[in-house]
Amino acid sequence: MAKPATIKIRLNSTAGTGYFYVTKKNPRNLTEKLVMKKYDPIARKHVEFKEGKIK
Repeated sequence: MAKPATIKIRLNSTAGTGYFYVTKKNPRNLTEKLVMKKYDPIARKHVEFKEGKIK
């Protein structure tokens, strides 16, 4: 069986609330760490979310 092309990653909030999203990325196309602006419901505003590993 071949390994899947996508891996699961965790997007951690930079606001320090501990909130995170889980998403997929293709490491063959996106070699750098993913950074996205998304909504943090604990901070109640849009903040940057940076990629981290799922433990």
